Amino acid sequence: MIIEKMNYSKKMKAVLFDGSLRLVSDYPRPLLKPDWAVIKVIKAGICRTDIELIKGYMGFKGILGHEFIGVIEDTIDKSLIGRRVTGEINVSCGKCAMCKMGLKRHCYNRAVQGIHKIDGAMAEYCTLPIENLKIIPDEISDEKAVFIEPMSAAAQILTQITIEANDTCVILGDGKLGILCAWVMTTVCRDVTIVGHHENKLNAARWNGLKTITDISEIKTGVDIVIEATGSLSGLTDAVKICRPMGIIILKSTVASKIEIDLSIVTINEISIIGSRCGLFDDGIGIMRNWKDMPIERLITARYPISEAVTAFEKAVQRDSLKVLLEF
Repeated sequence: MIIEKMNYSKKMKAVLFDGSLRLVSDYPRPLLKPDWAVIKVIKAGICRTDIELIKGYMGFKGILGHEFIGVIEDTIDKSLIGRRVTGEINVSCGKCAMCKMGLKRHCYNRAVQGIHKIDGAMAEYCTLPIENLKIIPDEISDEKAVFIEPMSAAAQILTQITIEANDTCVILGDGKLGILCAWVMTTVCRDVTIVGHHENKLNAARWNGLKTITDISEIKTGVDIVIEATGSLSGLTDAVKICRPMGIIILKSTVASKIEIDLSIVTINEISIIGSRCGLFDDGIGIMRNWKDMPIERLITARYPISEAVTAFEKAVQRDSLKVLLEF
């Protein structure tokens, strides 16, 4: 797929990465393309993937950000103008074999908002195809809605494997995505534990019977489902150690560095390792609507205006941070 060069008019503030991270105030503002929408951004979240991008992941250069909410500023369907929306991050070609199979998130020619080929949402305005946009239900607040993308990524696990209520599940990693995965799993499993190293994060994670521990040695081997969300090189090694024979490991971490690992035990124990990336936003929105008491706002560590974007990133990389928001 060839991404058309955008026509631009006027200027806007944007968080730009082109080998160095900085805020610019003269980035060209996008104009409308056919079947796309221009969105005035309200809030954007700093994600672990954004942090990996500035370390070199994907070789991306441009505006960062793919967790956002905003209001449609302009589109061909004028009835949508003013609606509060978020957007699926994968922009597909609609023509390749994966698209024809209905798997547009895995389009061979896809662009990914703020990650690959197209600019992201850490700017006063962003743009996406109309088909990618999801109108946010009125009962979901702005601060919850900015979590729709990572919530959908957590919900993707439910579509990838068969889960029984009596399955044991362990989540490795007490970051924002790890906690969301743990919360989603508590809606289907009775025995869910999250392993982390930060008391403040584990305190925030306690909801719906979720157990929290700081020492992985407390976990008995033989876990049915292990979700690796540490964002570290050692996470997969730990996951393999505690997973039972013929168990399942869900790999959520996106790490820019390479890793060497002895996978012989995976073969011997016939462990399934499943990569898990984006989820459908309808699934994430559905969980938010069905579990209204899920304390999502508890995961917000700090809020910064766009003018303090670099400081916001400095806060986001601190070990005790969960979600840092940029506000416009």
